Amino acid sequence: QVQLVESGGGSVQAGGSLRLSCVASGRNTYGMAWFRQAPGKEREFVAAISWSWSGGSTYYADSVKGRFTISRDNGKNTVYLRMNSLKPEDTAVYYCAAGRVGSVTTPPSIYEYNYWGQGTQVTVSS
Repeated sequence: QVQLVESGGGSVQAGGSLRLSCVASGRNTYGMAWFRQAPGKEREFVAAISWSWSGGSTYYADSVKGRFTISRDNGKNTVYLRMNSLKPEDTAVYYCAAGRVGSVTTPPSIYEYNYWGQGTQVTVSS
């Protein structure tokens, strides 16, 4: 069982930056991902990182590629999502997820991840 706690959300203006954090309880050797859900929309994939001692391979949704960076610090059991050049359409609740997922090469389904955090709100104003 893994418990995930996200933090770092907030309100920023378009073009601004935020860094989300996700702390996992216990030793975390899972593949990790960030998803987001805007009001009235389905939860969508944002970014994923596999597990390895050296940090893991990454994969991004086309909508955030070049603006967002996912990383992990295995010593701190923490996964980060650095978000730059934020746009109003990035507004959503962002969720951290963990699962027995290896290297991601296509957008994963929410069903591939077994553990979820409670979410953190990100609001980007124009």
